[in-house]
Amino acid sequence: MKLKFCGAAGTTTGSQHLLEINGKRILLDCGLYQGHRKDAYEINCCFPHFDPKSIDIVVLSHAHIDHSGNLPNLTRSGFKGSIFSTHATRDLCQIMLRDCANIQESDIKWLNKHRQREGLPEATPLYTEQDAEKCLRQFITISYDRPLYISDGVELTFVDAGHILGSAQVVLDIQDHSDGKKKRFLFSGDVGRGGNEVLRDPVVVKDVDFVLMESTYGGREHEAPPGFDQHFVKVIKQAIKRRGKILIPSFAVERTQQLLYVLNEMFLSKELPPIQVYVDSPLAVSATEIYRLHPESFNEDVYEALFEKQSPFGFDDLTLVRSVKASRALNDIEGPAIIISASGMCEAGRILHHLRNNIEDPKTTVLFVGYCAEGTLGRRIRDGVKQVNILGESFHVNAHIEIVDSFSGHADHSELVDYFNRIEGPKAQTWLVHGEPEGAEALQAALEKNDKVINVAKLADEVEI
Repeated sequence: MKLKFCGAAGTTTGSQHLLEINGKRILLDCGLYQGHRKDAYEINCCFPHFDPKSIDIVVLSHAHIDHSGNLPNLTRSGFKGSIFSTHATRDLCQIMLRDCANIQESDIKWLNKHRQREGLPEATPLYTEQDAEKCLRQFITISYDRPLYISDGVELTFVDAGHILGSAQVVLDIQDHSDGKKKRFLFSGDVGRGGNEVLRDPVVVKDVDFVLMESTYGGREHEAPPGFDQHFVKVIKQAIKRRGKILIPSFAVERTQQLLYVLNEMFLSKELPPIQVYVDSPLAVSATEIYRLHPESFNEDVYEALFEKQSPFGFDDLTLVRSVKASRALNDIEGPAIIISASGMCEAGRILHHLRNNIEDPKTTVLFVGYCAEGTLGRRIRDGVKQVNILGESFHVNAHIEIVDSFSGHADHSELVDYFNRIEGPKAQTWLVHGEPEGAEALQAALEKNDKVINVAKLADEVEI
């Protein structure tokens, strides 16, 4: 049995991990690398660490684009096998992969106008909406905690990870023909914090022999525990006093629904005064509808609210914006108003236009409620740079920049250590992925205190298990 690290090793994007078991090749996740446009395209287009035609099975932990976003390219490049996921993950991929394709096609169209002026050949997107639709035909869905044999000697079980709707820890019970041993392999996917306003807590997995674990927030603690919203309230109230717009770059899936739920609760409790809220993302609107179809992921409070026929994700002053015309009209509104728009890392989508039109206004507040990877526009703004390039133009950052990490869907350093400690079994070896080097090394040092063998994965390395 072999494990090869084909992505998200030394970085937090592009999750791809290849297992070779009993003559079959199983790919865990197939995400897009997100970063500088040129680097990202070169990394994503060609699958440098394996031939797509050689892959027999894909197991998908969840629907976030850094875990699922290169699946249409994989299938277009010759992968013919099955893609196993939870039901909610498949439903979210139905909208997210097509949206990703649409964004690529729009970006390429804009880019080609500039390339034409410079006499350069036209660029092409990684895949089209049709490629995304065809990819979905290869999905096979499984409920949580329902074991299924997916290959010779390999049984798959999805266990709730509490990260986003449908997110799963991947448990593989393996009868390894090469040495005759039984092995339980756990891929954490992305781990939720627990105490989420909407989702259930991550479930503890037992009898684990080997762990492939994320380290996104290794070495870093969130500023507040989940559900601690006082700083969020303070930021919103200060922005209201300035009579400016509050721009919240947000992932369309999970983070947007979590924000709507929290805002609704705060308006009902009168912690916040009434204020108009706009969700400017067709994807987020569609994702909210999908949330209502999957109560299996909800915590008890949201589950009960759903069956009382009340929307836990809506309120009177909420406007859901789908059309481009309605999105452009938001430029003309006077503050205060909250505009929640994708993407959370400010790399694509309508948030770029809102930043372009408002980031130089000192009345504006840009409120980050989630992680931004190294090299993204969101990370540069979060880090306090004073000049940014947005859609080909340079802008001075005069807006107030605020960060509220209590909404993060990722476990922080202490929570990751707690997650690891709660995993039961020998845990003979662990490999840390999906983290920047310093963070992964900090988590490695913390976990090694328990006398466990903890390895920081390196891109393209292959290990025997």
